[in-house]
Parts: sequence; structure tokens; C-alpha cells
Amino acid sequence: MSNALFDLSGKVALVTGGNGGIGLGMAKAMAQSGADVAIWGTNPDKNAAATETLVALGAKAASFICDVSDRAQVNASMADTLARFGRVDGCFANAGVTSSGNIRSFLDITPEEWRRVMSVNLDGTFYTYQAALTHMVERAGQGDKGGRLVAVSSLASISGAALNEHYAATKGGLNAMTFALATEYARFGITANAILPGWIETDMTTDAIAREKFADTVGKRIPARRWGAPDDFGGLAVYLMSDASSYHTGQLLQVDGGYWRY
Repeated sequence: MSNALFDLSGKVALVTGGNGGIGLGMAKAMAQSGADVAIWGTNPDKNAAATETLVALGAKAASFICDVSDRAQVNASMADTLARFGRVDGCFANAGVTSSGNIRSFLDITPEEWRRVMSVNLDGTFYTYQAALTHMVERAGQGDKGGRLVAVSSLASISGAALNEHYAATKGGLNAMTFALATEYARFGITANAILPGWIETDMTTDAIAREKFADTVGKRIPARRWGAPDDFGGLAVYLMSDASSYHTGQLLQVDGGYWRY
């Protein structure tokens, strides 16, 4: 028998960048708990595969092509999502990018690369949250309070992320935005929290894992003695989406196998 407190039946989760990695790990767990799931991503093939996976788990699911750095695309995708599902109860801002090319120091980060990372990680979350909150606040005005904002930040936001200052800056911005939104929108029954992943095996960390010496050094610093996996975020996503988390807001939640504390 499922625990009613974590039953997501009737709820709709939106996951940006949900066609792979941590985003898909969260989406799968929420689907298994009864939620309907909307996936936003830029890769049509990955979107289709993710949707097929979620449907196989018994969820009503759909994917939408959306580059979150483009405000017009975000607004159009939100309209399409609402037309398909009728509501969005939880918005998981997971879409993100990191360095491209060979960045050896802070001095090698070009203005173009700075803007590329900012436009997806920070601007994209801003656009997505504005679209989601417009819907959630309107719904609250009709007597249907509640909503969940969940940003996927990073341990880089609270540690010294050498060679990755632009990425760290965007994630630090997400943390600050989370605190402010939690305060402003609590009266609507809307919570805002951020998840801070540690070293997780995803497409974004493929190059790092391929460097055997580096991967081994990191692994020895993780008390859990393994790199994380996307499925490690499923339970937390279900909790944050559920009624069980209605009084839990304005928090940074680390998922790192103990790395930060070691």
C-alpha cells in the first residue's frame, strides 16, 4: 500500500532538462508516485525517449521542445503544457550547462561563454519561474493555493569551484533567488527550495569521470564511496512535490553522499 502523504496522483510536475540525467531521475520517481509529467528539452530524440520511459511507468507524460534561455519559447511551452495538462503543481528548474571548450583559468572565460552559461542556468530559471508562478498565483486567486518551485543548483555554489566561476555564479544566483521566492510566495502556499548535487554521473560529468586520476581522487573524498546517480534524486523530488513538504521552504538541500561534510 502506498503512503498517501507521498501520493502524487492528480499533480502535474514540469521538469526542464528532464530528458536525461538528474532531471529524468526525478521525473521517473514522480511518475512512479502517480504524477503526470511534462518534460522540456532541446533534443527531440531524447525528449521522445524520456516520454516513452515515463509512459511505461504508467504516467501521463508529454515533452516539449524548449530552449529555456529564450523567453518566448518558455512562454509558449508553458502555454502548451497548460493546454495539455490543465495545471502545473511543481516546477523543477533543472536545465543547465557548464563550460564548453578548454577553460584553464578564470582569465580564459570569454564574455560570450559567460553569457552562454548565464543565459541557460540563471536567465532560463528566471523565465521558467515567472511563467510557472503566473499560473500558480492565478490559481491561488481562484481558491486553489499551492505550488512547488525546485531549482537544481550545485555544490559549486557554496564551494570554491576553480576554473568554473561562471557556472558557480549562476548556481549561487539560484540559491539567492530561492530564498527570496520562498519569502515572497509563501502566502500563496508556494514553496521554493534548491537541490545541490555533488559529484553525479551524468552527461555533464562524462569528461571528469574519464580522467581516471581525478575520478579516483573525488571518489575517495565521498564518504558514500561512490559517485551519485540520477536516481538518487528521485525520493527527494517526490518529497518536495508532495503535500509532506508543504511547510518546508527556503532551503538548500545537498545530495552528495557526504562529500561536503568530509
